[in-house]
Amino acid sequence: MKLATYKDGSRDGQLVVVSRDLSTAHYATGIAGKLQQVLDDWNFMSPQLQDLYETLNHGKARHAFPFDPVQCMAPLPRAYQWADGSAFVNHVELVRKAQTAEMAEAFYTDPLKYQGGSDDFIGACDDVVVATEKFGIDFEAEVAVITGDVPMCATPEQALDGVRLVMLANDVSLRSLVPGELAKGFGFFQSKPATAFSPVAVTLDELGDAWKGGRLHLTLQSTWNGRKVGMCEAGPEMTFHFGQLIAHICKTRNVRAGSVVGSGTVSNKDWTHGYSCIAEKRAIETIEDGKPKTDYMKFGDTIRIEAKGKDGLSVFGAINQEIVPFAAPQP
Repeated sequence: MKLATYKDGSRDGQLVVVSRDLSTAHYATGIAGKLQQVLDDWNFMSPQLQDLYETLNHGKARHAFPFDPVQCMAPLPRAYQWADGSAFVNHVELVRKAQTAEMAEAFYTDPLKYQGGSDDFIGACDDVVVATEKFGIDFEAEVAVITGDVPMCATPEQALDGVRLVMLANDVSLRSLVPGELAKGFGFFQSKPATAFSPVAVTLDELGDAWKGGRLHLTLQSTWNGRKVGMCEAGPEMTFHFGQLIAHICKTRNVRAGSVVGSGTVSNKDWTHGYSCIAEKRAIETIEDGKPKTDYMKFGDTIRIEAKGKDGLSVFGAINQEIVPFAAPQP
């Protein structure tokens, strides 16, 4: 099934069930008002939502309405945890090679993870608000999952059983702020503003053979200012699958229902697939020509991130955003 959260003026919005072709939706109010409620009681509530989903797909839902992604918040508007990382080691290799930095052996055996801000996710069509272009604005096209409860010390196989929903992410990065933060030895913070997620989150059964080995085997399309810059394969070159990423997080603590785990920038060794973030494009230019040529994003720029199934239809809906300057609220 496919689930979304509609804006209603509240912090957590209203849960809606969305048809397979993303054409219609139906409020899930009679079952659950918020997605977190469903995640907390998945075994009881998800079968009821699945029944509504089937009814909607057969055109028999009494109060269905046209689905509008512009009305969507993030599927989970705020989460107990947002643990992102870099599961595509090729991305790390490119960036470090451009910096003439060594690749530690641990990069290939232990996932890179950090905790981002989970209190203020934004919707797929919400603007990316930034104070100044000088921060080095970059998009990052990623895959993300939402978990149920996963116990401390779970194996990767056990952790994979905790995946409830899959979605796409634009993990916006402010590249000019990154070096100063990393130099302090404490990791990202100001360089990671609010993350956007696809309009809908999708259960594993809906993905069919596109979900295999804890990876999403679909092409992640990135379109910057109307020009397709990335057609990156999200499955084959993901070094650590989602079970391994979740197991890494719960090595020393429980992971609770409503945690969001990201793959990091989707990256392929074959450069003809394009790129899922500008930093990688700049790294390739530096490797080839000694210096980067591509600038980061400017105000007015747009970014669209989407994945389509074998039928050519959008699976999660599209992240479709514009970069806009911050405007201080009027007193």
